[in-house]
Amino acid sequence: MEDKRSVARALFAVLQWWCFNVAVIITNKWIFQKLDFKFPLSVSCVHFICSAAGSYIAIKVFKVKPLIEVDPVDLWRRIFPMSFVFCINIVLGNVSLRYIPVSFMQTIKSFTPATTVFLQWLVWRKAFDTRIWWSLVPIVGGILLTSVTELSFNIFGFCAAFFGCLATSTKTILAESLLHGYKFDSINTVYYMAPFATMILAVPALLLEGTGILHWLETQDSVYGSLSIIFGSGIVAFCLNFSIFYVIHSTTAVTFNVAGNMKVAVAIMVSWLIFRNPISLLNAVGCAITLLGCTFYGYVRHKLSQDVGKSISESPRMSGKRLEILPLVTEKIDKN
Repeated sequence: MEDKRSVARALFAVLQWWCFNVAVIITNKWIFQKLDFKFPLSVSCVHFICSAAGSYIAIKVFKVKPLIEVDPVDLWRRIFPMSFVFCINIVLGNVSLRYIPVSFMQTIKSFTPATTVFLQWLVWRKAFDTRIWWSLVPIVGGILLTSVTELSFNIFGFCAAFFGCLATSTKTILAESLLHGYKFDSINTVYYMAPFATMILAVPALLLEGTGILHWLETQDSVYGSLSIIFGSGIVAFCLNFSIFYVIHSTTAVTFNVAGNMKVAVAIMVSWLIFRNPISLLNAVGCAITLLGCTFYGYVRHKLSQDVGKSISESPRMSGKRLEILPLVTEKIDKN
C-alpha cells in the first residue's frame, strides 16, 4: 500500500511539474507572439517580482519551508553574484522565445549538460571520465542537426538561447562554490535571489522598454485582460519553482532526469499544437536525438556516481581523487 502511495505521489509530482513548466513557456510565447508584447526584460522583471512575493508568502506566512538564515556579508559576496547570473539566464530564455519557436528554444536548452561539462573542463580544469565525453556526442550531434534544419531559424534568438545555456551552466557551477555551506531548496533560493534580480533588471527594463510599453498600452483594446495574462505568467513562474521543490522531494534522481527530458518533449508537442510552427522531418529527428542523448548522459552520470560510491566504501583514501571524474552537476538541478 505504501509503495502505491509513493508511486502515485511521484506521478502527481511529475505531472504538476510538467504542467507548470509547459504553462510558463506557452504563456510567455503567447505574450510575445499573440499579445505582441515584445518586451522580454519587462516580462522577466514581472516574473521576478511575482517570485519574490510568492516565496515571501510561502516562507513567512504559510511556513512551507523554514527560512535559511544567510550572513549579511554573504548576501552580497555570494547571493548577489548568483542572482546576477540567475537574472541573465531568465532574460536570455525570454529573449530567445521572442525570436524562435518553442521547439527550437527547448532543444537548444537541452545543450546545457554539454556546456556545463565543457566549462568545468576549460575554466575549472576538471577531469572527466571518457564515458561522460562520449555521452555528450548525441547531444551535440542532435543540436547541430536541429539548427541546420530549423525552418524558423533566427540568429539572434539562437544566440540568446545558446548563451542562456552557458548562463545556466555557470549558475550550476557557481552554486557549488558560492553557496557552499548553505543547503538551499528552490523556495529559499528564489526568496533570496528574486529581489536581487528585480533590483538588477528594473532600471534597464524601464530605460530600454518603458516608452515601448506605453505605446503598446495605447494600442490595446483590452488592457486589463492583456496585463492579467502577463502578471499571470509571473504567478505561474513562481508556481514552477514550487513544483520543482515538490518533485525533487518526491522522485529519485533517475526519475527526475528522465521526466525532465520527457517534459521538454511535452512542451515541444503542446507548443506545436498551439502555434503550428513548421517542423521538418530532419528537425524532429535532431530534436529526438538530443533528448535521447540527454537521457543517456543522465544515465551515464548516475552509473558513474554509483561506481564512485562503491569505490569510496571500499577504499576511502581514494575518494578525493576519484570524485574528480564526475561533473559537478547535482543529481537534481533547478531547471527554471
